[in-house]
Amino acid sequence: MRSWKVFEASEVLREVEEANPQPAGSEVVVSVSHCGLCHSDLTLWKGIFDMGDKKVSIDSIGMKHPLTLGHEILGTVTAFGPEVKNVKVGDLRLVYPWLGCGECDVCDAGQENLCMQGRPLGMRRPGGFGSHVVVPDSRYLIDIGDLDPALAATYACSGLTAYSAIKKAMPVRPDEAIVVVGAGGLGLSGIVILKALGHRNIVVADVSEEKLKIATEAGAQKTVLSTGDDVTKKIVDAVGRPVRTIIDFVNNSQTAAFCFPALARGGRIIMVGMFGGQLTIPTMRMAQGGLSLIGSITGTLQELRDLVELAKGGKLDAIPYEAVPKSAINDAMNRLSRGVVKGRIVLEEEPA
Repeated sequence: MRSWKVFEASEVLREVEEANPQPAGSEVVVSVSHCGLCHSDLTLWKGIFDMGDKKVSIDSIGMKHPLTLGHEILGTVTAFGPEVKNVKVGDLRLVYPWLGCGECDVCDAGQENLCMQGRPLGMRRPGGFGSHVVVPDSRYLIDIGDLDPALAATYACSGLTAYSAIKKAMPVRPDEAIVVVGAGGLGLSGIVILKALGHRNIVVADVSEEKLKIATEAGAQKTVLSTGDDVTKKIVDAVGRPVRTIIDFVNNSQTAAFCFPALARGGRIIMVGMFGGQLTIPTMRMAQGGLSLIGSITGTLQELRDLVELAKGGKLDAIPYEAVPKSAINDAMNRLSRGVVKGRIVLEEEPA
């Protein structure tokens, strides 16, 4: 098998030839045909998490180079261990990558993405930047039916993360404003999912006029250019009153600073993005306003299944994506780092 690995932070990824994995027990080997590129891959490539008050290196949390990144994984089953009964060679499957330890109360509750001993593919375990991945159990494999494989790969993170955040924001009336901050891949996923769920008052804020145009094409009813010192006022004016529901897919110091003052009493911000930053919170206003700040990271296996069913039902519009050969991975990472990607990039495996 071939893998594109990170040997040093921010250095070019190098192609490595390795032995094909041999599955044991309940393991399933998937030959990766498509792997979406995510900002989390970019963060791990750079090797630093911005925690707001400090920077944390991936080495300090036990992630050692070389790393095989990539967690938006789709491909065909090529082999499986003797305990596997419900898949066969050649099955095309989307992989749920947010694996937990499988033994704690959180995992038992179906929230493996929140496991303190998590072992996600493309982070703690080799991921989709390789030509093959080992999935520990067939229950993490999801049949996509006739969906576009490249688009379906993005559901494992971009789609799932947006879907889970939206579920946390509910209930919201279909005609009540929901503000979406960020019109990149996550934000666009949020727009099409909200539209599929029947929402028709979607207000999108972004620093890029070009991305706001794409957001409008995706289904946003109103847009706000989030530059300058009066972004809070722009958002409130666009909605027509202070806002009850904001989903922040950027979640840095700047977006937090203009979102929080825009909240109505009883309002909530679903904080999703991993760009890093801080927010100073007036505790009295939190209490008197009945405000909620809710963190949301990826989503559960059941939520991914539900999202795929929504897509298979024909209700979910496609977001823009660009399919590129996996050999162009370094150029793709650099483009993502420069912020010039419209929608998502999906890496396609090339013939050996």
